[in-house]
Amino acid sequence: MEIHQLRYFCAVARHGTFTRASAIEHVAQPSLSQQILKLEAELGARLFDRLPRSARLTVFGTAFLPKAERILRELGEAKSELREMSGNEKGDVALGIIPTIAAYMLPRLLEGFAERHPLISIKIVEDITAVLLRRLHEGTIDAAIVALPIHGRELVSEELFEEKFYAVLPKAHHRASRNSISLAELNTEPFLLLKEGHCFRDSLIAACEKAKMSPNVIFESGQFATILAMVSAGMGVSAVPAMAAQPQPGCKFVPISGKHSRRKVGMITSRHHYQTRAQRLLMEQMRNVCSKRRRDSGSVVTLGSDRQR
Repeated sequence: MEIHQLRYFCAVARHGTFTRASAIEHVAQPSLSQQILKLEAELGARLFDRLPRSARLTVFGTAFLPKAERILRELGEAKSELREMSGNEKGDVALGIIPTIAAYMLPRLLEGFAERHPLISIKIVEDITAVLLRRLHEGTIDAAIVALPIHGRELVSEELFEEKFYAVLPKAHHRASRNSISLAELNTEPFLLLKEGHCFRDSLIAACEKAKMSPNVIFESGQFATILAMVSAGMGVSAVPAMAAQPQPGCKFVPISGKHSRRKVGMITSRHHYQTRAQRLLMEQMRNVCSKRRRDSGSVVTLGSDRQR
């Protein structure tokens, strides 16, 4: 059994097709298919059902997958430990981050890191929480920035900061000049919301339930930019985390009152994965950036625009 055979097997299982797996692994598809056949022959069991346009794990493949992933993960960790023994500050770090945080927070979190640590390569994966959790379990990312809480005995969570929610109103809205607004006051408004799968949607719906209101959702999008454009056009109202409350033509951002109208943002890692020096350095930078913002802005912070709205 060869290591590259295990890697090819995991790639096909992850991507669902031999074609996609061969492209990801930078190997010709016939070669990849041949190596999978050799692996199946050695194991004495078929790992995939070959369908016309996909490959589906058999019961044997499903049982073998976590073991193959663990072997590859432990091999990678062994390499990292040996690399660190040389004393060199180098390595690769894969960081996951959810879309409702990435655009506003990521540049500041990474600012200056490449200049200080030129031998450390950072790969960014932007996706929804469920996908990042799966990738963290698989070992294809080392840490993730998400909204808390995240439950799971295999995970380690660390809160970085907390931020308020802001209502987004058209500038001509009769409540746009208010200093604050409650969720209950938006109960009858046409509401523009993120699609299912985005954790900010879940956080906002939870806050609405605690405020005993149910938003009248008329439009859903996967992007804050689209929602803000719709609000600007007078199509309805919405809500965003503080970091996204940045100047937008035609929109007014008003803080939402209530102790539940806020979210916690944190960093999660796997309890069972070895942390390299490169990973620890990046995590320490992210802690320092968030700690500085807490000192500058108080207990509830905004990592977007610095000025008051």
